[in-house]
Amino acid sequence: MSLAPWRGAIASRAYLDNPKLPTVFVYQLVEGQYQVQKFTDNDRIISTTFPELALNVKQVVAASQIQKL
Repeated sequence: MSLAPWRGAIASRAYLDNPKLPTVFVYQLVEGQYQVQKFTDNDRIISTTFPELALNVKQVVAASQIQKL
C-alpha cells in the first residue's frame, strides 16, 4: 500500500474559545506551505486529499469519546 495519498494531508483537533468549542483543523500542503481550514460544530470536514470524507466535527468528537471540559 502506498502512503503517497497521505503526503501533504494533516489534521488536528483542538478546543477553542470559552466555552470550549471542539474544532478540527485540516492542513494542506500548497506550494511548500501549509494552508489551514478550521471546522466546528456541524461543519462538514472538507479535504481535497480525501474528497469522499463525509464527517462533521460532532461526529469526529463523538467517535473520539471526548468528554466535555
